[in-house]
Amino acid sequence: MLILLIAYLGGVLTILSPCILPVLPFVFARADRPFRSHGLPMLLGMALAFAAVATLAAVGGGWIVTLNEYGRHAAIALLALFGLSLLFPGVADRLSRPLVALGLRMSEPRGTDGAASGFSPLLLGVGTGLLWAPCAGPILGLILTGAALNGASAGTSLLLLAYAAGACTSLAAALLFGGRLLSVKKRSLHIGEWVRRAAGAAVLVGVGAIALGLDTGLLARLSLGTTSALEQALVDRIKKPGKPQPEPVALREDAGLARVSDNRTAPAPARELRVEGRLPSLAGATEWINSAPLAPEALRGKVVLVDFWTYSCINCLRTLPYLRAWAEKYKDAGLVVIGVHSPEFAFEKQPANVRKAVQDLGIGFPVALDNDFAIWRGFDNQAWPAFYFIDAEGRIRHHQFGENRYDKAEQVIQQLLAEAGQTRIAAGLVAPLGQGTQAAPGAEPALSGETYLGHERAHGFASPGGIVRDHAKAYQPAASALRTNQWSLAGDWTVEAERAVLNGANGRIAYRFQARDLHLVLGPAANGKPVRFRVLVDGKPPLADHGSDTDAQGYGVIDAQKLYQLVRQAEGSRERLFEIEFLDAGAQAYAFTFG
Repeated sequence: MLILLIAYLGGVLTILSPCILPVLPFVFARADRPFRSHGLPMLLGMALAFAAVATLAAVGGGWIVTLNEYGRHAAIALLALFGLSLLFPGVADRLSRPLVALGLRMSEPRGTDGAASGFSPLLLGVGTGLLWAPCAGPILGLILTGAALNGASAGTSLLLLAYAAGACTSLAAALLFGGRLLSVKKRSLHIGEWVRRAAGAAVLVGVGAIALGLDTGLLARLSLGTTSALEQALVDRIKKPGKPQPEPVALREDAGLARVSDNRTAPAPARELRVEGRLPSLAGATEWINSAPLAPEALRGKVVLVDFWTYSCINCLRTLPYLRAWAEKYKDAGLVVIGVHSPEFAFEKQPANVRKAVQDLGIGFPVALDNDFAIWRGFDNQAWPAFYFIDAEGRIRHHQFGENRYDKAEQVIQQLLAEAGQTRIAAGLVAPLGQGTQAAPGAEPALSGETYLGHERAHGFASPGGIVRDHAKAYQPAASALRTNQWSLAGDWTVEAERAVLNGANGRIAYRFQARDLHLVLGPAANGKPVRFRVLVDGKPPLADHGSDTDAQGYGVIDAQKLYQLVRQAEGSRERLFEIEFLDAGAQAYAFTFG
């Protein structure tokens, strides 16, 4: 009930947000009309548009941003026509005649105001709603993010309904108040024509502001009168839906311990492993690799290790040598390792990409594609990578998040196998040595953290003028030397929600980092054409500090969407300036990770 109330209050506060200011003229332009025949249909249209956007967010995932952008352009065109119809009714009558004919049944008959009265309030509400939804504030963003990641649910639907009810409440009050105010002015000053023209001019100004991006740019940054602080306080009271968290920093509980070797034969200490629940259904998998679909019932009598991972996650990749070793060592004793691939980026949802990654990474155990996060939600999981240990009776007995603590994980496996009645369990603990991106992290902790290049989660950006969202821009390097964990772009780039796309050859990215290893999630051109690149470290070829995906001179090729290891310092973790120049157009850059 408290969460629903907070969502409702967030909707009420929408009308005070600077981002909504350009939309208000569309509301007040109809404020002098009867509320029942004009106000209610407009609010209904807005609610329908909002519901459509929210539903697409729940089921559309990655492509909702693009679709919403098309809706935004359509709404701008529609509302610009509406503004012109208010300002120039004669011209608008000829331009809007087809729309008027279609909308007559949803609106009152045409009056003396010409085309303006012929526009359906429902249609105008839809256009207004398309502009309202994307910029309504952090509470709506939180609800839509949860819907997109967790799928449609009764809880999400109720939150969206409560938010929409709050917004409609405030806008309905504006319509009722505005109507009374304009009626008094018309009766006393007879300025109805000027009011209508002023409303038309205000609409066109609002459309211009929106077309220039001021609704989500300049206005969104205004501090005077903004509701961001109020909404953020409400957001803090809401428990976030099961949104996947960024890859966790390696959990170094065993930091400083020597690597465990195969000849270590000390018996695993007995530990109390409490029951944390039962193995959830695996039916939500959209596809299986290396196996027919598996079900909890078919796994009864086996010890199961479920690993949540995604193939561009460096922390996940570094666990793979251990997972492969455990699967091989204990398969005859009854261990089944299942990788649940829950994607972070849109390209990781493509089955062909995952199948290729599984093959390239040498994974032979079953992998379930969890594109809808159904299995993730079933486990109430919170991070990549995550291990869940299930006993022979189908009960979850232990879990671990993050890297390391491999000795503890293997001891849990041994204990669960012993509980299942296995007497011939191979002794010792595995000690695989991963190569390239699967190599263990450095002994010194990385002081640089995961950094996304898409505007949705970008931070530390230092190029002049900041990021321009979803539009091409010629970026310049930072005006002064980059500070640690700052990055910049140079060249013609389009920064989208989850990636930066290079529009021409010779674009560059610079990052000042402190870690042993630097990785960058990259993709080739949209048509699949490989992209050549060159890496420099402190302005010079990396030589001995080159990564597994570059040569000593720093050259490499992007031929797939995946994580690339570009720097691996030979002498520990030092602060360095990383630069990468893409020699061909079309490069896609997603995120930096370190180790």
